[in-house]
Amino acid sequence: MNQYEHILEFDKIKEEWMAFALTDAAKKKIAGAKPFLSEAELRKDLRETTEARTILDKFGNPPLVSMEGVEKFVDCAARGECLGACELENFAQVLVAIRRLKEYLKRSEELALSLPYYEENLEAREELAEEIFMQVRAGAVCDNASKFLRSLRGDILRAEQAMREKAEAVIRSNKDSMSDSFATQRNGHICVPVKKEYKFRISGSVIDKSATGNTIFIEPAAVAKYYEELVMLRLGEEDEVRRILYALTAKVAESAEIMEENLRVVRKLDYIFSKGKLSQEYNAVEPKINLSGRIVIEDGRHPLMDKSICVPLQFRMGNMATGTEDEMDMATGVKDKADITAWTKNEMDMVAGTKEGEKNIQGIVITGPNTGGKTVAIKTVALACLMAQCGLHVSCKSADLCMRSNYLCDIGDGQSLSENLSTFSAHIVNVLGILKNISPDSLVVLDELGSGTDPAEGMGLAVAILEELKKSGALFVVTTHYPEVKQYAAGEPGICNARMTFDRESLAPTYQLVIGEAGESCAFYIAARYGMPGSMLRRAARAAYGEKIKGAAGEEKSKEIWQENFGNQEFFDKQEFPTSAAPKLKKQRVSSAQELLAEKFHLGDSVMIYPDKKLAIVCEPINEKGVLRVQLPGKKIWINHKRVKLVVEARELYPADYDFSIIFDTPENRKLRHDMERKYVEGASVRTVNLK
Repeated sequence: MNQYEHILEFDKIKEEWMAFALTDAAKKKIAGAKPFLSEAELRKDLRETTEARTILDKFGNPPLVSMEGVEKFVDCAARGECLGACELENFAQVLVAIRRLKEYLKRSEELALSLPYYEENLEAREELAEEIFMQVRAGAVCDNASKFLRSLRGDILRAEQAMREKAEAVIRSNKDSMSDSFATQRNGHICVPVKKEYKFRISGSVIDKSATGNTIFIEPAAVAKYYEELVMLRLGEEDEVRRILYALTAKVAESAEIMEENLRVVRKLDYIFSKGKLSQEYNAVEPKINLSGRIVIEDGRHPLMDKSICVPLQFRMGNMATGTEDEMDMATGVKDKADITAWTKNEMDMVAGTKEGEKNIQGIVITGPNTGGKTVAIKTVALACLMAQCGLHVSCKSADLCMRSNYLCDIGDGQSLSENLSTFSAHIVNVLGILKNISPDSLVVLDELGSGTDPAEGMGLAVAILEELKKSGALFVVTTHYPEVKQYAAGEPGICNARMTFDRESLAPTYQLVIGEAGESCAFYIAARYGMPGSMLRRAARAAYGEKIKGAAGEEKSKEIWQENFGNQEFFDKQEFPTSAAPKLKKQRVSSAQELLAEKFHLGDSVMIYPDKKLAIVCEPINEKGVLRVQLPGKKIWINHKRVKLVVEARELYPADYDFSIIFDTPENRKLRHDMERKYVEGASVRTVNLK
């Protein structure tokens, strides 16, 4: 997948597009869809999309089927293999679907379109479908497929009935020897259940026995002669069924060329109608196509956005001075001279070319607030051109779009930990790649031009990139926040400013694009909207502008205007941040009782153990559970502190530096410790016990 498809979200469009296709071939073609570079091919593809949409609106969805496995069935038949009953039935259902598709296209001929005449390339082979359905039903060959088969199956039923009657007669005449009162079938044989001790009373062959061994299943001799007849009848039935299947398969093989053409047409129609269904889904229209480098979109919207909240986009750029009269009407939106009165002066200047004599707007620099819709706007423009060049309709009221040789995009921060790319590094890498691949027929879309680094240096890079883009001759749409870039665009022929509108009273963006005017970032208004306190806003404004600030046109505003715009705004008087509701860390509290308990006994204390009244020595102090370890003659035990009473403290019995390992440690540990004091002993560790 090309990078621009992911950036412009065309990959998501393809996913929705593929959902409307039924055949694997159509889905594969959609997945690999690329912009047409031939004007004739593109116009033909767009015409098919439009006709499909017209037919869908009039007659509903066509009776297309997935055709899965049909090609395999035909190939197997052509190789001389025998198709099964289920495969033949599926094949016949496909023939029925083709017949219905022919009828659907036949009805749509009244619309006087070219697409319905694909019906002439479809052949339903109705007689073959009817023959298959007469001989095959529910995945099996019918009894009436042939007279001989019907006779054989009748004989089989009679033989099975005779076998069961003979077996039941044996059961009735030997009730005492039977373990059950009915016959059963084992390994294809009709058997009677005989008690183990009476198995020699019944004449016949032992076929099986029960799990316990107490019941023997015997095929009576009177039944066996019918079994042999039944086997022969079933062999005959199998041969006749196979003969019928082979005969039907041969007729399928004869239709190989016809079905190959049917499949080709059905797959093509599936692809074409999938474009029409996508057009219905997006409520899209057919765009006009030009090679003059002109892009005009009226009431455009991003197809993946919710229709109820999407604000329509009005967009014009490119060469407005060329084209037929109809194309110029589309480009300017003027169908009547009275319509001109509805235009703004900037729109009239841009289209009429009165702005410094320009009639060719090669690049547009969009400015405006964050969250104002700049990125959505440039994505919508590029995606509309891309979809149109892939033969799809565009989500708008009307559009006149130019063909482009390639689409070059840098949208998003592009950070990559694996490639060690910061936001700025990623932007530069992408932009340099764009400049290497650019041509006069390219469409370049850049978001946040020059961002991610020092503002002065970023501004300089942004201007240099714009000059290089203009020099290339390509169409380009960029977004920025740099005022110097706005000034550069305002004074540079062929480049035009545009802004995203912002309602300061409601502190909310209106998501409308106005071409011909530069916008403001409105960072303070947006920060206030999301709750930044007034003191912080005032400090930020003074740090940015001091007591004097510049407006969009570059003129300085006086201190009075500063007060009017910043000092008296309601959101500058917002309260400070509320007390944080973040959870607090909880420190463990140690009760005074626990602290006293920890000081109650020490290593080496002489204590009395109750109720036995035995003397012991503390070898491990008391823990948080109130349990300590004491040394008794020949053993160490754990005991609750409530059963222990201090007799003599250790400090009265031993010196301060006394080594308690003499008392508590084993001779082996003491020897190891002695060795470790003299030399290094690999892997050795000894717990040191000292007086506290």
